[in-house]
Amino acid sequence: MVEDELQQEARALGDPTRHRLFRYIADAPGPVGVAELTDFVRLNHNAVRQHLAVLKDAGLVTEEVEERSRPGRPRLLYRLAPETAGRWGTPGAYAWLAGLLSDAVRRHLEPRQAGRQEGHRLGAELAGSGESVELLESEMERRGFRPKRVDRGSKVEFVLGRCPFSDVADSDPDTVCQLHLGLAEGLAEGLGSLDVEGLVAKDPRRAGCRLTVRRRGALAGARS
Repeated sequence: MVEDELQQEARALGDPTRHRLFRYIADAPGPVGVAELTDFVRLNHNAVRQHLAVLKDAGLVTEEVEERSRPGRPRLLYRLAPETAGRWGTPGAYAWLAGLLSDAVRRHLEPRQAGRQEGHRLGAELAGSGESVELLESEMERRGFRPKRVDRGSKVEFVLGRCPFSDVADSDPDTVCQLHLGLAEGLAEGLGSLDVEGLVAKDPRRAGCRLTVRRRGALAGARS
């Protein structure tokens, strides 16, 4: 992280109300709406929106529009920015990685198997809440991979702009890359209608790994 970005984050969190909002979002199990945050800090809606705008501009939180099937205007939802994980007292991506690897050792699983089981669990939780490729892309964004999506008919390629575990992957690429491949395979299985064709690993410091998936069934035929 460059010094200017760190200073911008520090300035944003220097305000006590913004710090409370940031901690609430970071600790929440899912994305949080403005109404919930307004109730938490007991300020008016506009004041909370202004504080959220500062946190967003500093790269500390992300803003997304609620997917809504019922009548009414979709809400704006906020969650911890993936690249903020592990800073300012928030849980880090490495804690998640350590948990997966610890579970693999305890259960005598290969990294790919451990990743596949975790991915299947995540995919099953997300299944039915949207289109499978979009859900896969969203999950990779949430984990901090910065995916760039390229659609080629039934085939979809994701170029990963960042490895959130580059320090470990640099010294042990086989373990981390196999874990990532297993995660992708498990997610595809859990989400349904997707198959993973392969993962081409690159230098984790420079990123650029390529994950290729293929749509199955009628949807694939319609887009070919």
